[in-house]
Amino acid sequence: MATDLYPSARDILARLISFDTTSRGSNLELIGWVEAYLDGLGVPHRRVPNADGSKSNLLATIGPAVAGGVVLSGHTDVVPVDGQPWSTDPFTLTQKGERLFGRGTCDMKGFLALALAAAPELAAANLSRPVHLAFSYDEEIGCLGAPQMIEVIRRELPAPAVIVVGEPTSMEAVNGHKGIATFHVAVTGREVHSSQPHLGVSAVMEAVKLMASLNALSERLMAEADPASPFTPKGPTLTIGTVQGGTAHNIIARECHFVFDLRSPGPRTPAELIAPFLAEAAAMDLALKARAPEAGVVVEMRTDVPPFVPEIDGVAEAFARRMAGDNGPPRVVAYAAEAGQFQTAGFSTVICGPGSIDQAHQPDEYVDISQMQRGAQFMRRLIEWASEAA
Repeated sequence: MATDLYPSARDILARLISFDTTSRGSNLELIGWVEAYLDGLGVPHRRVPNADGSKSNLLATIGPAVAGGVVLSGHTDVVPVDGQPWSTDPFTLTQKGERLFGRGTCDMKGFLALALAAAPELAAANLSRPVHLAFSYDEEIGCLGAPQMIEVIRRELPAPAVIVVGEPTSMEAVNGHKGIATFHVAVTGREVHSSQPHLGVSAVMEAVKLMASLNALSERLMAEADPASPFTPKGPTLTIGTVQGGTAHNIIARECHFVFDLRSPGPRTPAELIAPFLAEAAAMDLALKARAPEAGVVVEMRTDVPPFVPEIDGVAEAFARRMAGDNGPPRVVAYAAEAGQFQTAGFSTVICGPGSIDQAHQPDEYVDISQMQRGAQFMRRLIEWASEAA
């Protein structure tokens, strides 16, 4: 008789939450724990590390080395808790009523815990189709870890039929997300006493002009959004996230830096959308250098995550709907994820995982126990699917 996977998933989630895998640090302690867990089940695995070995993706395969399997994919990193008014220890799983609190409970260690909870039964079963686990690093800062792991999957594994990315969707199938590109802008001026602005170049005041242009572009993109778009907000969005600059009120600022992100459903690329801004920044760079040779403007694209586009008769979406018992309408999400990267590599992909994005990145992040139980049912059906005659 099949056992309830939720209790095991809850225990595993508690362990995963206990590892502080904030993106600025390493995820290797968590990876090591998962490896030891898989070793105990006789499940082979391998790391796909970053350049300096301080972080790593993890790939594991349960079942036969044949095509047509499923990849359960999720990221191990979480966002910071700094400055957030938590009422519980964010790195200790805490139950209050019907909710489980902790950093990463919904985004997205809950899904990882469910996949690992299913591993013992998968390992013990006579599977006809493989189940691959693909756990990544640095998703939260631009989906940096997944591309190398995806290339290994594409190059070395028998072609999987389905990729399930377990971002929080309330255990409903999602077939599209926006892409995201992030940009860093550095404006350099010349420091002088603030009583002599004619002798200097204020990096802050020049940066304000560029930020005003981005604000105007943001408003224009919203006004021009396709009213038939399934996304909310409907069109591309542009926001400035951080600004740093200046030394004191009485010093003309030598440096100002700001970061902005551009989220777009496509088909226009980020480069197309911000082409006028890049031209303005280039013109300002020349003008500032004419006033002070050391001055200028540098715009750097830091990340560029492709959008996830709804597939016509998508194999992965149909699979997730079957596993989740989901008969609802097609759905898309405004956040970016690794699904677009998998799709770009040629894999049929769907997003489906426990929890709500409304709780992600928040103080007192939580996942409803009912969501974990629905996820356990998803994994139960997946075990049955993997055991069926192909």
